[in-house]
Amino acid sequence: MPVLDAVAAAPSAPAFSPLYQQIKALLLQRLQAGEWKPGEMIPSEMELAARFKVSQGTVRKAIDELAQENHLVRRQGKGTFVATHAEERTQYRFLRLMPDDGGGNPPQTRLQRRLLECRRMRAPAEVARALEIKSGEAAVQIRRLLLHAGEPVVLDEIWLPGPLFKGLTADKLSSWRGPMYGLFEAEFGLRMVRAEEKIRAVAAAGDDAALLAVAAGTPLLLVERLSHTYGDRPVELRRGLYRTDRFHYRNELQ
Repeated sequence: MPVLDAVAAAPSAPAFSPLYQQIKALLLQRLQAGEWKPGEMIPSEMELAARFKVSQGTVRKAIDELAQENHLVRRQGKGTFVATHAEERTQYRFLRLMPDDGGGNPPQTRLQRRLLECRRMRAPAEVARALEIKSGEAAVQIRRLLLHAGEPVVLDEIWLPGPLFKGLTADKLSSWRGPMYGLFEAEFGLRMVRAEEKIRAVAAAGDDAALLAVAAGTPLLLVERLSHTYGDRPVELRRGLYRTDRFHYRNELQ
């Protein structure tokens, strides 16, 4: 199918956009449809140019943007691959915990995980709104602690749409080695491609304070993250309480 005909069938890619953007939209559609799985190599620029009847330079520009947005990964001498949360450089890109002393590398890879619970229940109204599901529809609630050198540093509450995560159990979560997003990708075919966050200061209270081993009233950082998969579909609502006595939340803006 000629590229303009293909794009005309894609409401997310208006025909007046630059040609490379139209190719980018078509590639994103193929990623969303699962034509190329995470970790798999996509066709070469030459093959894609022939498929879409455009120049190789147009395809290259589209792929460059997708690589910058962490949808694709270029590997010198090997080709271009669908990004995966198993990639060392991207697997912890949504976790920005840093030590206050500034020494050493970010501690993400050294964090221990302690699962507190994983259960299915009716989604509360505010969770349903965030995940764009019906109020009362089945959802999965996960609570866990992240620890550094045996000391709790983050308390996570995670909500997922139940129908998308059938078969997710406490045993599966406990036995998984690696970032949770890697499990979502490998077991449920869902890759987190974008996240938006709200951050505010709160005071530790009740059970949360006890789990984080801090006194009631201790300042904490509340990070609420809504993560999306392809098609900008929200599939995870995460609320993390961060201790701020030895660590801080660091982000880079460009």
